[in-house]
Amino acid sequence: MIYRTIRDYAILTVAMAIGVIGLNMFLLPNEITMGGIVGIASVVYWGTNIPVQDTYFVLNAVLLIVALKVLGWKFCAKTIYAVVVFTIGTSLMQHLMDPHLHLLADQKFMACIVGGVFMGASVGLGLSTGGSTGGSDVIASIVHKYRDVSLGHIILFCDVAIITSSYVVLKDWEKVLYSYVLMFVISFVVDYIVNSLRQSVQFFIISDKYQEIGEAINKIADRGCSTLNGNGFYSQKDIKVIFCIAKKNESSFIFDLIDEIDPNAFVAQSAVIGVYGQGFDRVKVRKKMKLKDINKQLGKEYHDEV
Repeated sequence: MIYRTIRDYAILTVAMAIGVIGLNMFLLPNEITMGGIVGIASVVYWGTNIPVQDTYFVLNAVLLIVALKVLGWKFCAKTIYAVVVFTIGTSLMQHLMDPHLHLLADQKFMACIVGGVFMGASVGLGLSTGGSTGGSDVIASIVHKYRDVSLGHIILFCDVAIITSSYVVLKDWEKVLYSYVLMFVISFVVDYIVNSLRQSVQFFIISDKYQEIGEAINKIADRGCSTLNGNGFYSQKDIKVIFCIAKKNESSFIFDLIDEIDPNAFVAQSAVIGVYGQGFDRVKVRKKMKLKDINKQLGKEYHDEV
């Protein structure tokens, strides 16, 4: 748990650093608006010269107070950390960066794409660790907790109004159109990263040392597994088959454990589309059906058959 916590906060720090670079080097200098609290802070900065980090921090503080009851301290603690790192990083970069540094000044479309990849990677990595950069990410996480809706799509819908409103300050529809492109790039990158990191694999392991392998997977890899009874068709011997599901990034470690205990073990690995339950994602439905309604429906079907 200590290792995982340190790893999560390290990834979160890197994610915020990526976001700071994308915002300050590609988006703000080219006046390309992104959604969420960062987008609002950017619009306020262009209209009033109030530093981006000040507006960003204040608005996130208000939003996180509301999110505490819904998402809990574990999520909000990481999000608060992310917001603080992003705020400090933006302040440092604006003070240290040459004000005349203007990357891709004559190639706004490329600035839009590169900035979108940076910001999407920042948001996606943040969400994968159980935190976020704040703003629309928090709103997306609240909705995603109860409904099986794509995180990227939620962020996309939340950001449309913010980007459209930037025309009031920028007075340039071309920049608004670049912002729409940026929005789609961020949405795509967020979904790609989150879905990639959530991929799972399943193992079927046949070995005479199934007891030792099962205990190693349980205690060292910290993954549950089950023992299935089988029979070798050729040998006609009874065998034990270990069935295990784990995250894709844990598969190499499990292979190392198996190889250490029994190099001759037979192992079959395959990818799975979705895993729900303890240790993995929870089932989310668009409309929950009450148990009494299910029993009523089953009773009706049974009565019709009789």
